[in-house]
Amino acid sequence: MLRVALVTQAYHPAVGGVTEHVDATARELRARGHEVTVVTSRHRGSSQEPGVVRVGRNVSVAYNGAENNVTVGLSLARGLGAVLAKGRFDVVHVHCPLSPILPLLALQLSPCPVVGTFHSALVSDAHLRLFRPVLVPFYRRMDRVIAVSETARACVAALFSGPIEIVPNGVDRARFFPGVARLERFDDGTPNILFVGRFDSRKGLPELMQACAALAGEGHPFRVILVGDGQLRPTIERMADGALRGRVHFEGRVGHAHLPRYYASADVFCSPARDGESFGMVLLEAMASGVPIVATDIEGYRCVFTPGEEGLAIPPRDPRSLADALRRMLLDPGLRARCGARGAETARSYGWNRIVDRHEAIYRSLAGVPAREPAAPPRAAAEIATLSAAP
Repeated sequence: MLRVALVTQAYHPAVGGVTEHVDATARELRARGHEVTVVTSRHRGSSQEPGVVRVGRNVSVAYNGAENNVTVGLSLARGLGAVLAKGRFDVVHVHCPLSPILPLLALQLSPCPVVGTFHSALVSDAHLRLFRPVLVPFYRRMDRVIAVSETARACVAALFSGPIEIVPNGVDRARFFPGVARLERFDDGTPNILFVGRFDSRKGLPELMQACAALAGEGHPFRVILVGDGQLRPTIERMADGALRGRVHFEGRVGHAHLPRYYASADVFCSPARDGESFGMVLLEAMASGVPIVATDIEGYRCVFTPGEEGLAIPPRDPRSLADALRRMLLDPGLRARCGARGAETARSYGWNRIVDRHEAIYRSLAGVPAREPAAPPRAAAEIATLSAAP
């Protein structure tokens, strides 16, 4: 049995790829008998839950075309240090390790081996280049460095030397699979175009709305289902008027348990991101659900999505090409079926059990634990969770 701390600034109730990655890793490790503590910040609306310790408080900062989670607090270092000391962890796994402030403190304060996972593809690495001399000692503190894709690895390798392993994101195939029940209110025969993600500038939602307005003007039947929220919502709501009036459904943030039914209700999944994507976890969720994809042809998406196989690819920031691809999907049921089946097959190799096999092997290597060891009763995570740090 290993004692593992997963340090992340993004965690429930915050949504996004890092949150899903950490949550799935924790659940899979616990199912294998390991003791896992998620160390994160207090988010608005967060509640106490077993195996999660919250230090400091979360603030949102706009960066890289998206809203990012940053942990702040006058007693943050003292609170985190107490958690890491009392936890007696074998390994501390820090996500987005060179991001301020919580990840950097975890690198500095960890008394045991450290793994770092990089999740991002940067639109610009100017800030990293500027602060590289300060960040080098933090980078060298990591005993193993991971990136979730070749795109993310290249961003790191351009500035820091040393080996970087690729361990991709995964998908929970017990949640996302073909045959999940559709939502009754969207199951009336009208084709559904689904978007899932934050309403950030880099996600390309304005292009989706422009493309769909063009299709509506041609008289094609469809509806647009938008799952998520964010700073662009007022703009997108304005764009949903006119030709798109009555066709666009704003679902807001959807709970963990309900998201699979939205994918199941989709006839086409669309992710028109402009740039800054390192992997495309939403693509993987759609593929695992057997839903064909229309997505932009960017490097981060090519890590998991092959244009012409699981769906159609179009250039970023190109509403006309997006409209053409959506029209082709909507009018060709055979194409949708072929791409959906291919996506489900591709997703089979991304099950979280396979991904966590690789994490577990890294942890055991660093902790000096044999590949197989007798199970030991885990110490109650509540012992650590009683720790409290000032917000």
